Amino acid sequence: MSIPVRPVKKWQSRLIAFSVSAVLISIGLSIILKVFNDNIVFFYSPAELKLKHHKIGDNFFRVGGLVKEGSVKSDTNTNSLEFIITDLESELLIVYHGSIPSLFKEGQGAVAYGKLNHDGVFLAQEILAKHDENYMPREVQNSLKKTGKWKGA
Repeated sequence: MSIPVRPVKKWQSRLIAFSVSAVLISIGLSIILKVFNDNIVFFYSPAELKLKHHKIGDNFFRVGGLVKEGSVKSDTNTNSLEFIITDLESELLIVYHGSIPSLFKEGQGAVAYGKLNHDGVFLAQEILAKHDENYMPREVQNSLKKTGKWKGA
């Protein structure tokens, strides 16, 4: 004896296709948002970096703040630069090998791209510096304002 099979109506097949598509799109979007959640931030301040507890050798990320006065050590023979970046709350030592931006100065805003090593030193692959005397990246300003230690206009 065979069980009779009802034919699926057009609206039912459309409803099934729509439901499956909606579920697949939702799963895909949730995976994308989870993966890119940490990468949406332009940069971390040194204080945020300590709170976030980035893993050593973790993915590359950006860190930004003010270049601490008196902390810059450069060697023109090896094209290396060592300095401390601060948000006036925490500090982070940064080591960079490469051409030093001509606008890079102490007391000015800077953003470095790289990763942490085992000693907690940030190894930068790229340094971004301000482009004129009136400019500081908005993110650096906002980071300094969050600490309550912003002294700018």
